[in-house]
Amino acid sequence: MEELIRTTDPVLISHLEALLGGAEIMYFVADTNMSILDGSLGFLPRRIMVDADRFDEACQIMRDSGLEHYLKDA
Repeated sequence: MEELIRTTDPVLISHLEALLGGAEIMYFVADTNMSILDGSLGFLPRRIMVDADRFDEACQIMRDSGLEHYLKDA
């Protein structure tokens, strides 16, 4: 799996989950349980990981949705 984005924005995470799920791209939200350690303040970022074989497609979905500025290589 490769890291697609890293963010503290729960709305963005939810939006990406819907986009990736709709495209049937396997993804994993890493560091979700870190909120226990940060006291639910939301300052520790979560990572959206996608299957390496579908990484380019996931990046294109983000570009098509106007979210390209969140990509690391943007």
